[in-house]
Amino acid sequence: MAKTYYNAEDLKKFGDITEFQKEMGDKFFDWYGTVFQPGALTAREKSLIALAVAHAIQCPYCIDAYTDDSMKKGVDEEQMMEAVHVAAAIRGGASLVHGVQMMNKVKEKMM
Repeated sequence: MAKTYYNAEDLKKFGDITEFQKEMGDKFFDWYGTVFQPGALTAREKSLIALAVAHAIQCPYCIDAYTDDSMKKGVDEEQMMEAVHVAAAIRGGASLVHGVQMMNKVKEKMM
């Protein structure tokens, strides 16, 4: 298997981030755990959102974690891929809408 920059085994070390700054690490994990508790959204919905965001921010650790988590919560392949397409559409649209800024600048320079 080819070596990659990201080591899949490092995902298991996520809890170790408290090692160099325990107080803030503990606060993060308390908050993180609370965020993923069912509320107005179900745990399943939150997992699917996390999977889509993981793709938008291109975090391989998060993609692995939330693919597994989504599957455990009953999300199927089609739903996961649809969520990825939603993330891609928003990401692409965000790039394109910034084209308006370029267009404004071009028009300003041409006047």
